[in-house]
Amino acid sequence: MLKIIPGWQVKLLDANHIQTTGISSLELMERAAKGFVDWWNGKGFDHSAPVNIFCGAGNNGGDGFAIARLLDTSGFKVSVLKCFDESAKLSSDALVNFKLLPDGIRVMDWNEFDKSKDGIVVDAFLGVGLTGELRSTAKAIIQKINSFDGKVISVDIPSGLPSDDLLSGACVRADFTVTFAFPKLSLLFPEHAAVTGELILVDIGIADTEYDLFDSTSYYLRKEDVPFFHRKFHRFSHKGDFGKVLIVAGSEGKMGAAILSCKAALRSGSGLVTALMPKSERQIIQIAVPEAMCQFELPTDLSRFDAIGIGPGLGVMGKSALLESIFHRFKNPMVIDADALTILSENPDLVHLIPKGSILTPHLKEFDRLLGDTSNHLARLEKAADFCRSLELNLLIKGANSVICLADGRQVFNSSGTPYMATGGSGDVLTGMLTSFLGQGYSSANAMFCGVYHHGLAGEIAGEHYLRGTIASDLIDAIPETFVQLGIS
Repeated sequence: MLKIIPGWQVKLLDANHIQTTGISSLELMERAAKGFVDWWNGKGFDHSAPVNIFCGAGNNGGDGFAIARLLDTSGFKVSVLKCFDESAKLSSDALVNFKLLPDGIRVMDWNEFDKSKDGIVVDAFLGVGLTGELRSTAKAIIQKINSFDGKVISVDIPSGLPSDDLLSGACVRADFTVTFAFPKLSLLFPEHAAVTGELILVDIGIADTEYDLFDSTSYYLRKEDVPFFHRKFHRFSHKGDFGKVLIVAGSEGKMGAAILSCKAALRSGSGLVTALMPKSERQIIQIAVPEAMCQFELPTDLSRFDAIGIGPGLGVMGKSALLESIFHRFKNPMVIDADALTILSENPDLVHLIPKGSILTPHLKEFDRLLGDTSNHLARLEKAADFCRSLELNLLIKGANSVICLADGRQVFNSSGTPYMATGGSGDVLTGMLTSFLGQGYSSANAMFCGVYHHGLAGEIAGEHYLRGTIASDLIDAIPETFVQLGIS
């Protein structure tokens, strides 16, 4: 996984890479610019659309000058808008790239920008080195960029956004943010969605091991990381090896949740799936999921199950005793979601009975009900870290870039997923997937890494076909394809 370090340490990361590899800082800047332009060319932007690049005097501006040169070479009509006066001292690499601008690129002052014209704006004004309050001129430049109605693309980070803290002032509102090496922490906050737009991560050749010099508990989970966390099975493996799981879900009128969780567990590789459910609803699940077995009363001995998932569609009224009984009878990690989380929030004394290593999966409102109201994502992350460490539990804060909060203090941001997953039942699918991986013998952490990433990837696959018409069942249908794309046999 990719470590997320504070923005002020980026210079140290770059300096170490330069020393280790023997390349120059100018070559590293060129890599970043080429990575940006490779992404740009992959988007298929119209060559006839004018490109206006706002460049500061620092290294972010240097990236912008290099991008301007490369886009000009690619046949785009480029203008550079200087966000500094004639007396400003440019960083050494920015100065080199400024002098390398071809004669065909028009260079003008930022206040000469005509917002009424069509085209694309590239924001390469302020970078991760931003500290303190913005000057009046910087605010005016940001206001000028935001006055443009067309597409805005920020280089590394939207100008004005702190790299590790909450936004409190003016900031460029980007449609895309193309960030280099690793995602800056603030780009992953839900409060900043309106200014970061779609997040693109560009690899500039800094190896994961180079981050070992820096202390951080924040990580980013990528596609290439996931295969390492999967268990490997052999040709003599049987259904017992692939896990026996119990899904405690569903109630009258809410059996769809149980169906989704059971199907997802099966599609994720579970050998045997049993649904604990009301006897009156048995026909629904036995018809919809013939591969699942049914249990109508909680068994006295739960040790025959490798993992338990509890909560989807369960109902709340009169169910606290069931939850308490399961906690007393089953001591292995389990997955707790949906109505089970609501029961915990209404009966906080039950929280200390949860088996160590278990996985709780709240969305933001469930999080606040369970752990108390939070005013922002930073506070939420701190509260989650304290909760997980003190109780030796794991917690998933669901949403875009869902955060896997582990008992050991690590917080891992997921990179997969799509807005098309915002549909009823998507969380029930995730419960089934997480329970399945726990049942297959994965550690709680590895079950979360695999389950959360595969869930998001299934959403991407389904979303490509159905867009806003995506439903939870489509995610289940896409689960097998996630194994294919990740090379998991």
